Amino acid sequence: MECQECHQRQATVHLTQIVNGQKTEIHVCEQCAKEKGYVSYGEENFTLNDLLSGLFHSEGPSPFSTHNQQAQSYQQASQLKCPTCGLTYQEFARIGKFGCASCYKTFDDRINPILRRVHSGNTRHDGKIPKREGGKLHLKREIDEYKSKLKELIEQEEFEQAANFRDKIRTLESQLHQGEDGE
Repeated sequence: MECQECHQRQATVHLTQIVNGQKTEIHVCEQCAKEKGYVSYGEENFTLNDLLSGLFHSEGPSPFSTHNQQAQSYQQASQLKCPTCGLTYQEFARIGKFGCASCYKTFDDRINPILRRVHSGNTRHDGKIPKREGGKLHLKREIDEYKSKLKELIEQEEFEQAANFRDKIRTLESQLHQGEDGE
């Protein structure tokens, strides 16, 4: 694609802007993008900390909240402080790093919505599983999930659904034990 500004070089920078529902696309070469101020390359290093810090600042006020609610939310965030290391939420948002393991729990209310947004609704990281052990670990995780769901259903007195989960757990546990015996 040809640069829309100089019409001489290949367009390598593609910008999309949406204002009031109107979508505008610009396709320019790197040189024209710099000259027109669309982008600035090489002036600053962009780190992962910068990205995380930007995410924490992007929480922003909800368009549905009142000015008082926004002020109160900001005040609560500025007062958050880790009891173990003393790191404040403001410092965390600025540097993008935790001070200690307790920071995860202290700032949980602020971090989880961001992690859900970044990770498409998931805030749990299970890591990679080696292929040899994968079958067993997947079964064990599934059993654990079913057990917690079973407990939840029993507390809610949903006994028919609980019985279904009990049966699923038994089936998976028998598969797990068969796999262990067959090795």
